[in-house]
Amino acid sequence: MILDIGEKVYIIERRYFPEDLRRHFIGEVIRCTEGRIRIKGHAWVFDSLKGQFTQRPEEREIVVHLGERITINVIPSQVNLSEVKYAATQKGQSITDGKKFSLDISEFMGVR
Repeated sequence: MILDIGEKVYIIERRYFPEDLRRHFIGEVIRCTEGRIRIKGHAWVFDSLKGQFTQRPEEREIVVHLGERITINVIPSQVNLSEVKYAATQKGQSITDGKKFSLDISEFMGVR
């Protein structure tokens, strides 16, 4: 498996249709096999009324089945995941810890 236990990840579930729920997950890998990874962290869901992503308050442990609808971005190990937030940029949208880490996610905001 290309991911290791302890790695931090940002997972995007791609939408097929505009009305599909926009769901992202930020967490740490706690177990992995060839086709699945178990992650502990927080779900983020797009709130269409507010026009922004909101973090679900409870920490979750999920199993992600790797496939065509999943994009996984590795987050640097020094990033504190509890500090990661969504931020509007001139290009569109990014996630950042407000320090050194920033990841442009604009390309994942549309329908694919």
